[in-house]
Formats: sequence, structure tokens, C-alpha cells
Amino acid sequence: MNTKRILLVCIGFILVFFSALKASADSVNITASVNSVCGNGILENGEQCDGTAFGGASCVSQGFSGGTLSCAASCTFNTSQCTSAPPPSGGGGGGGGGGYVAPVTSAIFNGRAYPKSTVTLLKDAQIAATTIAGADANFQISVSGLSGGNYIFSVYSEDSKGNRSSLLTFPVSVTSGATTKVSGIFIAPTITVDKSEVKRGDDIAIFGQSVPNSEITISVNSDEEFFNKIKADAGGVYLYNFDTSPLEIAQHFTKSKTALNGEISSFSKTISFAVGTKNVAKVTQEFLKGDLNNDGRVNLVDFSIVAYWYKRPSPPASADLNGDGKTDLVDFSIMAFYWTG
Repeated sequence: MNTKRILLVCIGFILVFFSALKASADSVNITASVNSVCGNGILENGEQCDGTAFGGASCVSQGFSGGTLSCAASCTFNTSQCTSAPPPSGGGGGGGGGGYVAPVTSAIFNGRAYPKSTVTLLKDAQIAATTIAGADANFQISVSGLSGGNYIFSVYSEDSKGNRSSLLTFPVSVTSGATTKVSGIFIAPTITVDKSEVKRGDDIAIFGQSVPNSEITISVNSDEEFFNKIKADAGGVYLYNFDTSPLEIAQHFTKSKTALNGEISSFSKTISFAVGTKNVAKVTQEFLKGDLNNDGRVNLVDFSIVAYWYKRPSPPASADLNGDGKTDLVDFSIMAFYWTG
């Protein structure tokens, strides 16, 4: 592939990438807000104090010799009970440092994954934090020390069998000196099958994990698309034995999504299987070159990671597909060769 063709391919990918990224962000049910509520007992941006939260401040830090610092209803310091004293003899000595603590810029993410699963948060394609979801599959994960600006955050989880979910990616604008909260994250189920090839007319087991007691919708693509609904158990595990009699002898694909209390996840990654004349057990799949998030496909998610590292110094080995120490058009051409969509 010559340089001009590579460039045209990459430009096309970039246009598709940004339109898809917008569509991805629109499909994710998240809300982001900067909270500063006086009276909730939490010291937030723009407040000197809130109830009993003073951020380490005292009468002494405010230039007094002692006394009791209190908090007014407006979340400002009340120094009426502070006491003053004459400066110490011997002169000299400037005033103390004021005790001001710069507000922290951070982001908090809330959502649903799988019971007791590891949830990983990526910031601009790099791991930023991890946490463990609760028994109810709910999780909260935070990252601090940020600078104000726009970031691409992604989140994924692994189920009890070590199967990884698809990567959920969304842009977030972070405000300097404030905490940005992102809620409503619903990680798609994991999914796998027990056979790479199934004899036509036999069952193929489709299974994975999601939120406990949620409704799982399983899609199988053929000339027509088949939908089946089952309920996950108390551990979030689901299993459906699909009768392949209606399917032609060919390659087919399956995916799943979950719903609970009116909230619906996106679809999981897509798993392929063949309908043929014999049964072949599923083996661990080798990851394709260019499959940076290890979901068995090379698509826009992987492209977004490589695009982030385009011409940046010291890219990770995963984004440097030809191992020359840089991410450039050559790496995009390699990704185009392995592209699955």
C-alpha cells in the first residue's frame, strides 16, 4: 500500500472515528456535573467551610492567636469567637501562611458492572485507576490530580471467568478546581460460546455475566436476526442454549445486552461461531494485531487508542504496531490490514 493510499485510508478512518465517537458518547447514558452545595457537610469548590468541614483551617491559620473557628450559613468562616494577641516581643516574624489549600481537580465515575468484578478506568488510553464492584455490581471509581480540560475516558470490567467486556468510551470535560461526577455508566455483559463450530441442529451455549437478576437479550445474526431473552441469576451469570436448526451452514455472530430498572446497556462485543457438520470446542482466541483492547476485533475503539498516540513521544508497545518506536501512518496501515469493524 503506497503512502498516498495509506494517507487516504487514515483520513477516512479519522472522519469515521470522530463521528462514531460522537455517536458513542450520545448512546451512553451518563451525566456529568460540578457539585458545590452549601450545607451538605462536604467542603467543595468555592466554599471556605461547610458545617464541620474546615479543610484544616483554624483561628490560628486565619491570623488569630486562638479561639474557636465556626462556619456561617453562607459556608464562609465566622471568626467572631477567635481571639487575638499582641505580636511576640523581639519584633520580626511575619504572619503565618494562611492555611489555604488549593482545590483538587478530580472526577468520580459511578455505574454497574458485574458482582465483585475488577473495573478499570482508562484516561486517554492509559490505565488511570481500578476498583472492585460490590456484590450488587455497582461501582465507584475516582481519579484526582487532573488538569482542567477535555479527556477521553474508557471503562471495562472482567467477569469471574476472566472474560473482558467491551470497552465503553466517552469524552468528559473536567473543570479545574472542581469534582466532576459521571454517573449512569452501564457496562455491557461479557459473552462467549462453548464451540467455535457447531453441527447444524445441535445447541450452542451462549453465556457470560452481567448485573444480578437483570434481563439479558441475546442476538444471533443470520439471514434473519434471532432475539432471545433470559434472566441472569443472583450472581449475574446467564446461559442460553441456542438451537442452530434455523441457521444456514456458514459463519454467524452473537452479542448480548442487559436491562435493569429501565436502564439498558450497549451491546457486548460480537462473538463469531460457525455452523457446519461437526462440533469443535471453543479454544482461547489469539488476539489480532491491532486489537489494542483485546476484545477479539480491530475497530474504532482500537483506532481511537492509536490516534491518541499518533506522533506523540514514547508510545506504548501496543500502539506501536511495527515496533519502530513511534506511531505513524505505517501503524495505521497495519491496523487497516487487520481491520474487522
